[in-house]
Amino acid sequence: MSATATIVLIIVIVVVIAAIVYGIQVARRRKLRSTFGPEYDRVVSDAGSRTEAEKELREREKRHAELELKPLSRESQDRYAQAWEETQIQFVDNPTEAVTTADDLVTRLMAERGYPTENYDSMLADLSVEHAGTLQHYRDAHDISRRNTAGEASTEDLRQALVHYRALFGELLGTVPADTESAARTADSETTPSAADSPRHADSDTAPRHAESETAPRTVPAPRPAADDEAQAPDTRR
Repeated sequence: MSATATIVLIIVIVVVIAAIVYGIQVARRRKLRSTFGPEYDRVVSDAGSRTEAEKELREREKRHAELELKPLSRESQDRYAQAWEETQIQFVDNPTEAVTTADDLVTRLMAERGYPTENYDSMLADLSVEHAGTLQHYRDAHDISRRNTAGEASTEDLRQALVHYRALFGELLGTVPADTESAARTADSETTPSAADSPRHADSDTAPRHAESETAPRTVPAPRPAADDEAQAPDTRR
């Protein structure tokens, strides 16, 4: 083989190897994007380097694979679902305490599923592998909860926190918990007169009598005589 042919062969081999390596990198990147969703872009932005970011995400996958995660039993699902409904009802009377309860409830649920809960940043990293889609909800809820502890959160902030907690709570629970707004309306209805006791309903019982009272003073005019009868009637006005 001539020197020229050897050089060409080496170049071809290098190009093929480079294409294979590039293809593997693209496949890995596509898989990471699929797994982490919006968290991928967030980590890339924070790391300042795509290579470093992807290294961190692969470390998260490796750590997550070592966790002994387990689904909840039916009894545990029912117990947590009931606890969540009670937390939402609690929000009506005490929003501050309800958000604290919601944060504790999510943490307890994570622990029962098998997630370590000692460190908030580690919790985010572990959750990002399977729950990247709701991770921002958890971040927002945690931020409001922190401001709640400092007395800096408004009632609307606290309501939003409960909604954010609910998103992650539902995924961890494996079923959709009761809606925050619906629960609040249900709680309000407990102190609102029922339809049977409401003034509107009471009026309906007296509506016929009321209608009669309005029409009673009115007199129905006598029928006007026909033209022939009017002509034949004697004039009695004198």
